[in-house]
Amino acid sequence: MTAAQIDGLDLVALQRFFEGSGVAVDGELRAELISGGKSNLTFKVSDDVSRWVLRRPPTAGLTPSAHDVAREFRVCAALQDSPVPVAPTVVLCEDPSVMGAPFAVTGFVDGRVIRTVDDIDLLSDAEIGSCTGELVRVLAALHDVDYRAVGLESFGRPDGYLSRQVALWARQWERVKTRDLPDLERLHGMLEASIPGESQAAIVHGDYRIDNTLVAADDPGRVVAVVDWELSTLGDPLADLAQMCVYRHPALDDILGEPAAWTSTRLPSADAIAHMYSAATGTPLDHWGFYLGLANFKLAVIAEGITHRHLAGATTGDGFAHACEAVPPLVAAGLAAMEEHR
Repeated sequence: MTAAQIDGLDLVALQRFFEGSGVAVDGELRAELISGGKSNLTFKVSDDVSRWVLRRPPTAGLTPSAHDVAREFRVCAALQDSPVPVAPTVVLCEDPSVMGAPFAVTGFVDGRVIRTVDDIDLLSDAEIGSCTGELVRVLAALHDVDYRAVGLESFGRPDGYLSRQVALWARQWERVKTRDLPDLERLHGMLEASIPGESQAAIVHGDYRIDNTLVAADDPGRVVAVVDWELSTLGDPLADLAQMCVYRHPALDDILGEPAAWTSTRLPSADAIAHMYSAATGTPLDHWGFYLGLANFKLAVIAEGITHRHLAGATTGDGFAHACEAVPPLVAAGLAAMEEHR
């Protein structure tokens, strides 16, 4: 497909940038949109020999902390020799004059994306169990990486992470809300009043679930790459785990615009996943109600933001208009979790 047919990608400018950056190009560049609109735009780019993945922000409707392709590139570069599987990094362009926005390029990783309920239903119960165990293992491996040793000591500020997260997502809500929701304000107030005094520090993915990984085509129990690192930072590993668990909520289907693999009833429950992680890492689930409340709050704001960008004409593809329908049930789940674990 030519550049003129793809919004957000100029293949002529990209080829010129590749050649100036020492990236070998053999023949004319071609591209196709892999995904777009809800987060960063993702393109598969190829020539006659090589294949790459290019990520860039959406064309409009950005919020300040999201869609940061430079962060994605930096964390993937740091994790190249770690136990966490990531795509090989190729080149980062932070100059928006090249193609209208920053962009990052990695090598293309052959693998299988388990995105929809139809994808998960192709797996046996044993394969689902193996895959879930592998997802937990990889998340635990990420949290075990010494971020100082891999050069990420300035990647975030782990001190005060939880209080900043509560404040950050409250500010995001004010930027993207399409209506007033008193229950969301109540959840925010409960979170502010119950922030744990101490927390651990680790590299956190921020958006970890089955469809943000690639698994081996012949073995769903082996993750070959963790992808979509735009929300990664240094933070609390239990917040990362809670987000993974909250994604099991059926409301994720409205956010993704399709029946999601990760909401399938064939997978272990959110509680079971949390306890698998706790058993694997020896980490107690202290203040678990707060972490679940925060994860539901964050996901609710993300859902509202998707509809906000859709109304602004800043999404590519289908399935965005109804994302905000996920907000009330997520807020209710957050309130219930905080009440249950008081």
